[in-house]
Amino acid sequence: MPNSINQSFDSSCTRCPRLAEFLSNGKREYPSYHCGPVAPFGDSQARLIVVGLAPGFHGANATGRPFTGDYAGVLLYDTLFKYGFSTASKSVSINDGLQLINTRISNAVKCVPPENKPTPAEIKQCNGYLKVELQSLTQPSVLLTLGTIAHGAVLKAFGLKLGDYKFGHGAEHVLPNQHVLLNSYHCSRYNTSTRRLTEVMFHQVFARAQSLLSQLA
Repeated sequence: MPNSINQSFDSSCTRCPRLAEFLSNGKREYPSYHCGPVAPFGDSQARLIVVGLAPGFHGANATGRPFTGDYAGVLLYDTLFKYGFSTASKSVSINDGLQLINTRISNAVKCVPPENKPTPAEIKQCNGYLKVELQSLTQPSVLLTLGTIAHGAVLKAFGLKLGDYKFGHGAEHVLPNQHVLLNSYHCSRYNTSTRRLTEVMFHQVFARAQSLLSQLA
């Protein structure tokens, strides 16, 4: 990753006391787990940036790679592969050789929060890293947010007001910097099991992202 991306991540960050304590306790219980801030993963020159909420405890927090090892990653990586954004349909481990194509996955919060629920203060504290990452983009890009927290975090990173860009599945907004903000419900187990998000709905969002990227090229 180039320096601009490195500066958007601190592998030793302990700025959120509650999260740092949770990670420390997790490491004692699961010594083989990553149990630290999880870095963005993918193409350093990507023009599709997928932003999730936070690592899952037994997923990215265990493996050290976003959406790897947890339920939400099954649909995400299969969809990325289907639309030509990944070299494989399954993300198994950080060393499995999978590569993303013109795509990078990041999170609004880099550390796993208890019960998958970061506090507003933690979201705000971590936003500085996302801000550096997104503001380093040199070309108009598609920013695909998974859920309302990721949506709000992207807007905050650009200093934009949440009320001006309403979240909705499949909604898209052209931002003042010419990036396109594209929304999707999060591909969590809850959303897919309740059918709030179906595979078809998720695929439609990525098909739209693919179309938008071709227009931005």
